Amino acid sequence: MRVTVFSAKPYDEEFLKSANEGRHDLVFTEAPLHAPTAKLAAGSKAVCAFVNDDLGASTLSELKEAGVKLVALRCAGFNRLDLTTADHLQMATARVPSYSPYAIAEHTLALVMTLNRKIHRAYNRVREGNFALNGLLGFDLHGKTVGVVGTGGIGRNVMRAFSGFGCKILAFDPYPNDEAIALGARYVDKDELLERSEIITLHCPLTPETRHFIDEKAIDAMQRCKMLVNTSRGGVIDTLAVIEGLKSGRIGALALDVYEEEEDLFFRDLSSTVIRDDIFARLLTFPNVLITGHQGFFTAEALYNIAHTTIANITAFEEKGAALHPIERR
Repeated sequence: MRVTVFSAKPYDEEFLKSANEGRHDLVFTEAPLHAPTAKLAAGSKAVCAFVNDDLGASTLSELKEAGVKLVALRCAGFNRLDLTTADHLQMATARVPSYSPYAIAEHTLALVMTLNRKIHRAYNRVREGNFALNGLLGFDLHGKTVGVVGTGGIGRNVMRAFSGFGCKILAFDPYPNDEAIALGARYVDKDELLERSEIITLHCPLTPETRHFIDEKAIDAMQRCKMLVNTSRGGVIDTLAVIEGLKSGRIGALALDVYEEEEDLFFRDLSSTVIRDDIFARLLTFPNVLITGHQGFFTAEALYNIAHTTIANITAFEEKGAALHPIERR
């Protein structure tokens, strides 16, 4: 089956080709998928899209006109996919529901440790011959209270890591998990988690219920927040409200691997251009903010699993008319 792979980077091509083993005709393009580029899929029965590709109604209509029958996402999140339009157009959809329970959890810990102990700042200082410690003061993780929002596989692995440091774990999730409780987590309501947690880390999907989970009201409820971490979806936090929280001191530090408007920034080299997003540029001015460009998933093991699940979805659709992991409405 001919498949057009959008937003393709060299590592996508490497891992997808390896998983494919010559079965399907994969056509790679660096172009992101949106309505104007959908015509590139002409002649393909399927497209493979990534997390920030635009899969709204107009894009799906263009894909349908181009003859596309399957939209296979090589990611877990599907908030940019219009499922109602896909159903109306009788277009099949698929995703990778999980690819590594460790990659994002470990990146979360890397962000926390780096930001807390100012590793990024110390690295630059030492390279410049500056060995002064002023401004590099951190705090012990041992004994701190960590609030984990979302207790799926990633959230539970984050709990294991923090438990290893001797942290106390609070959890918030509409669906409590027995394994999380066994790990020592205590489920509380949102207000208690915000009020009592010294580190708050977000691991929930982006849904209408979780959009701007951290907003002005939530920040006002924070009493002890030394650090807020988001490695889930950018829209889970209200960025403008968080900036005010940083300015007021209610949020002691901020670590992000995702951003609300990241589709115009992440996964590309903009080092020789001017960043036009004033809100993002404002975040970069804070010394207590650490941002990575949506790389939490970026491990060899995760890319291997993403590629093999994606190819399996495409193969199942070709052979049986239905993907292994169709996207279902929540």
